[in-house]
Amino acid sequence: MSKRLKTLLKAVPVFIIVFLIGLAGCSSSDKSERAKMNVESKADMGSSQTGSGEKSSLIESDKAKENQTTATANIEVPKQMVIYQGDLQLRVKKFEQTVQSLEEKAEKYGGYIAESNVTKEGKEQVSGSLKIRVPQKHFQDFLHDAEGQAAEVLQRNITGQDVTEEYVDLESRLKSKKVVEERLLTFMKSAAKTEDLLKISADLASVQEEIETIEGKRKFLENQTSLSTVNITLYENKVIVPNIDKDKLNTWEKTKKQFMKSTNMLLASLSGLVVFIIGNIPVIGILLIVGFLLFFYYKKRKNRDSQA
Repeated sequence: MSKRLKTLLKAVPVFIIVFLIGLAGCSSSDKSERAKMNVESKADMGSSQTGSGEKSSLIESDKAKENQTTATANIEVPKQMVIYQGDLQLRVKKFEQTVQSLEEKAEKYGGYIAESNVTKEGKEQVSGSLKIRVPQKHFQDFLHDAEGQAAEVLQRNITGQDVTEEYVDLESRLKSKKVVEERLLTFMKSAAKTEDLLKISADLASVQEEIETIEGKRKFLENQTSLSTVNITLYENKVIVPNIDKDKLNTWEKTKKQFMKSTNMLLASLSGLVVFIIGNIPVIGILLIVGFLLFFYYKKRKNRDSQA
């Protein structure tokens, strides 16, 4: 009996140790299960909150992406882009022939006439202006040809504006806006709520409007750099030699004309005199009678005085 008791007493600590180890294992397993459940619950809540808040914070995310894209985008820098413009004032001998020659030269180099104006001041002064667009590679050649048409170059002014940096900036902004546009289109397809769809549509319209503006500026710079502008002002001083005026040298015709004028004037005078006499016969008759009486009275008195 004592041996069994001793054996049991020896086995009790071992049993207690095994029991405690098992209890600790169950406790740790229960804690891990609870922790796992908590993590999954938080993940589910986070995903639901992300789904509802993802679209509301879309612009901020897109702006961050846009800045990141701008910073990291590998943009091809084009060759130097310069807008050239030339202003010439030329004195020419033959205005019309010079204008025609310049038009032919512009067409030869692949350019065109953008504007054309002609002004005449009397018969001796003719001037005009031409605005010609020519490809940039033929800019200098056309200037030399235009100066060769002049009798005298009065003024020559050439300007160049480097727009390479502005063009690269537009390219960078355009690529960034394209990325934002693609993201907005993707979010629009997956939008579930009406308010989210309306918000994304408004943002997409704003981005697309900015894209159109940037593309318009870029095309304008491409046009201005690919074609140079040449403004030409032309002057021509004509010496007018007067022609013989046959009308002024027609003596016989002028003589007949003057004779007829004199005859008409004489006839008109006689006609006026006849009209005056006939029309005033009563008055003239009275004046003649009064005059005759005065003359008779004066003569009679003179005879009386002589007799006395």
